[in-house]
Amino acid sequence: MENLLHYIFQKFVGPSFSVSFPSGRTETYGTNKPILHVHFLTQKALSKTIFQLSLGFGESYMDGEILVDGPLDRLMEVDHANAGRLPQWLISTLAPVRNINIKHNQSKQIQHHYDLGNDFYKLWLDPTMTYTCAYFKSPGHSLEKAQLQKLDHVLAKLQLKKGMRLLDIGSGWGQLLLRAAEKYDVECYGVTLFREQHKLSNAKARDNKLKGKVRYHLQNYQDIPQSEKFDRIVSIGMFEAVGRDNLSDYFKALSTHLKDGGLSLLHTITKDNTSPTSAWVDKYIFPGGYIPAVKEVVSQLHDFRLELTDYENLRFHYALTLDEWRSNFEKHIPEITRMYDERFVRMWRLWLASASGSFRYGENSLSQFVFTKGKNSELMQTRDFLY
Repeated sequence: MENLLHYIFQKFVGPSFSVSFPSGRTETYGTNKPILHVHFLTQKALSKTIFQLSLGFGESYMDGEILVDGPLDRLMEVDHANAGRLPQWLISTLAPVRNINIKHNQSKQIQHHYDLGNDFYKLWLDPTMTYTCAYFKSPGHSLEKAQLQKLDHVLAKLQLKKGMRLLDIGSGWGQLLLRAAEKYDVECYGVTLFREQHKLSNAKARDNKLKGKVRYHLQNYQDIPQSEKFDRIVSIGMFEAVGRDNLSDYFKALSTHLKDGGLSLLHTITKDNTSPTSAWVDKYIFPGGYIPAVKEVVSQLHDFRLELTDYENLRFHYALTLDEWRSNFEKHIPEITRMYDERFVRMWRLWLASASGSFRYGENSLSQFVFTKGKNSELMQTRDFLY
């Protein structure tokens, strides 16, 4: 197995790295100083990495059978530089990723990630409990300030006016709607699938004396009564959980609830192509999730009378956001280990690092799409009002 992995790594290009094998053999791949060193401690870890790729590597790292010296996020730089360089015979052995996310099991699948408990997320998110890409007007801004700037950036794009009705699909811990109600005096309706988020969101609305203007529902967006109509609809960081086979269901529901001339913003991770979800991510992080390509989103709009009016890529902002989350996470390793275990810590460490690397070096982007239902010629015609 060592010789086989050595053969594969010899084909790699891009950043140099070094590897220690279970036999004690050490090899360097590339001609420059290695950016990281990977220790394969067992033959089992070698075999799993060769034949299960991301799933095998990820599980072996979680089990402590693979160690990495150096910046963990730069694994994605090596990975992205060598996409498509695996031998065809090896690719043919891989089992396809499921990517099944139908309505009746959607809550159970996503609950795997989000219902770990508010206490866990409070340790490393900012005080607003915003678990999506922030917006850094300056790289030196704090995470909390950057998250509030993101909320304001989104709300400005929605061009809200007093008395409008705003729907947030996937309202999370509720901060966006609280800010919308306070700044724009709009009526807000949020939906989430997660009990912990629902409980905390309503507590925030009550504490801010906004319970009459902001309502959070423990509800699938597909179960919103058809009679509910909205002037604006927003979704931040939820679309990735819809699933590849259900993209049209999302836009159908959105078109049903958005008034003619209404405006919607979709804030979602996108990728460069239509490749399947990593098997490790699908099993351990976001079961049933799918990151769409930009073209998959845009191609849906026409069928539901939606017209794209604005697009923005905030890729590097997500890398900065993940850097902050990773730093906060590492500061609380003892508490997190007590709450869960060391394997859980290694899983999340790998997840946050690989996510950061995927935005800095890989194929992931953070896309904000703005579109109207039908034509609306009364909206701002430049982006000057945003800045």
